[in-house]
Amino acid sequence: MQARLDLFGNALATKLMKHIASAGRAIGESTLPRTTQELVQLRVSQINGCAFCTDMHTKEAARAGETAVRINLVAVWREATVFTGAERAALELAEQGTRIADAAGGVEDGAWERAAEHYDEDQLVALVSLISFMNTVNRLNVMVQTPAGDYQPGQFG
Repeated sequence: MQARLDLFGNALATKLMKHIASAGRAIGESTLPRTTQELVQLRVSQINGCAFCTDMHTKEAARAGETAVRINLVAVWREATVFTGAERAALELAEQGTRIADAAGGVEDGAWERAAEHYDEDQLVALVSLISFMNTVNRLNVMVQTPAGDYQPGQFG
């Protein structure tokens, strides 16, 4: 499979990707726990069917010390006992924020309240931004059909 567009080979795409990457770095440098970030990025990518990002965040989660069990159970986190209350709240917010067009009311108040029980304001900003960020990059990669499988952990910094 070959991508429809090379997002790093076109001058305009490269300029845009630098700005997108900058936003990703700011989120990554937040106080939102790294494990939570990787779990959320993986779950959003799974929902959106983004093969490239699912590959990337599976590998980055392992690199960050996540176990194979936790990585493999992200897609079924509701029934899994291996996630903390904070992680479950983040995954719930990630799912509702990703499926916003499918839900009549968007993100439910209960989901927001559960996340707010575990994260301070800066972390909530990072979490909401991360969910939005991942939905953006997933959509870019799905539209241009970026192939998966070759990502190397740390490839983008």
